[in-house]
This record gives sequence, structure tokens and C-alpha cells, in this order.
Amino acid sequence: MKPMVLALVALSTVAACGGKASNYTTRGAFTPTQLYATGPLQRACMAQGRKAASSQRCGCVQAVADQQLSSSDQRRGVKAFKDPHKVQVWRQSDRASDNAFWATWKAFGRTAAAVCS
Repeated sequence: MKPMVLALVALSTVAACGGKASNYTTRGAFTPTQLYATGPLQRACMAQGRKAASSQRCGCVQAVADQQLSSSDQRRGVKAFKDPHKVQVWRQSDRASDNAFWATWKAFGRTAAAVCS
């Protein structure tokens, strides 16, 4: 009997210690945390005035950029926001640096689309 009582006391103590986790809904489903950062791509994204641009989405794009792009790639990416045709020029270029940037930018775009949508 004594071990049963101790087990119940221990169980109730552990249960009482649980707090509300901020990334779980009341039904226990996982709610992912939204990324957000400020920087050159976030500002360029907001400045273009596109329908889908929001502070949250542009901040998320910047957070992904901070994880995947160098600062020089981010500066080059700002040019892509200002003039989307430049991306096509870089994609079709024969220069190795343009091809490397295109591959990096394409991978970044896939990740940002998946994370920030």
C-alpha cells in the first residue's frame, strides 16, 4: 500500500510541474515558431509593395537568408527584388560567379517558400 501511495504522490507532483508550452495548441498539436529577422532582404521585400509582402513574411524571408546566404549574396539579392529581370540574366549567364549565385539563390528560394508560406 505504501509504494502505491508514494507512486501516486510522485505522479501528481510531476503532473503539477507541467507548464503550458507556447508552441503547442490546446489540443496538443505542434504549432511551428515563425522565424523573423530584419535586414536588407526584409527591407527590399517590404519596399516592393507586392500583395503577398507582409512584415511577417518578409521578416521570415530575411531569417532564412541569414541562415543560408552570405552578406554579399544578400546584397546581390536586394538587386533581384528591385529588378526581377536581373535574376533571369544571372540564370542565363555563362559566368561561373553568376551560376554559383543562381544555384544558391534557387536553393534559398525553395527553403524560404517552404518555411515562410
